[in-house]
Amino acid sequence: MENANSVDSLFLRAHKEEDNPMTDLSRLANLAEILSAVIVVGGIIFAVIQMRQTRQQRREMAAIELFRSFGSPAFTDAYRNVLHYPDGLSAAQLKQEYPNGEQCAMLICSTMENVGVMMYQRIVPSAVVNNLIGSSTVILWRKLEFWVADLRTELDSPFAFEWFQWLAMTLDDLQEDSDLPAYEAQTDWIPSNLSSEI
Repeated sequence: MENANSVDSLFLRAHKEEDNPMTDLSRLANLAEILSAVIVVGGIIFAVIQMRQTRQQRREMAAIELFRSFGSPAFTDAYRNVLHYPDGLSAAQLKQEYPNGEQCAMLICSTMENVGVMMYQRIVPSAVVNNLIGSSTVILWRKLEFWVADLRTELDSPFAFEWFQWLAMTLDDLQEDSDLPAYEAQTDWIPSNLSSEI
């Protein structure tokens, strides 16, 4: 008899808890807290993904702008002229032997200075810069290194075209890691699916 009474009392107690509106509200509050936590975590994950995509888009745009700057007629002319200069040309020799030499040198140096800053700030990845203008930058620096040194002396500042020098030194180190030019080193390259790149 006692067992029957205790079972009945447990049943009545459980039944009363189910009918209690406070219990239902408590459950709903718990579910709301769980749901809000899931929404917050989902929002954070979405924000991180968006930030990464935005950063990638900025890098791609910077690389495109970098590529455009090398395609300008003024840069192309300056590039062609400087490539024909001997290595280690001083400022006096540049002025004397090449009528528009300083203009070409200034355009090359200022462009490379901008590239150096963008690479250092990781706006444009070093791999893109190295693949796009790595060996050219090193060659151009060798042509203009003494002109820059003379300019620094004239300006009494070691900071003139400091990022061009840093860029050339960094890319020269990266070039040492590769024994072969791209047309030999990348013979096994296969284009990826367009859908995987989008």
